[in-house]
Amino acid sequence: MAKKKFGVAVDEETMREVDELVAECDDLGVSRSEIVEAILTAFVQSETNHVERVREIIIRKRKDTL
Repeated sequence: MAKKKFGVAVDEETMREVDELVAECDDLGVSRSEIVEAILTAFVQSETNHVERVREIIIRKRKDTL
């Protein structure tokens, strides 16, 4: 399957968390992009109600409760 690129901006805390994952997976030689892709893939393939969960996350981030 062909890959498509898009830019994404994250807050500093999220970036630090992603960087920690990159460091912990150093033996795999992963990049931030690979980590973010893996997270998105796991989320999309889960049995979660994606619309409901994404809405909840967005609302909580906007209220600064996440």
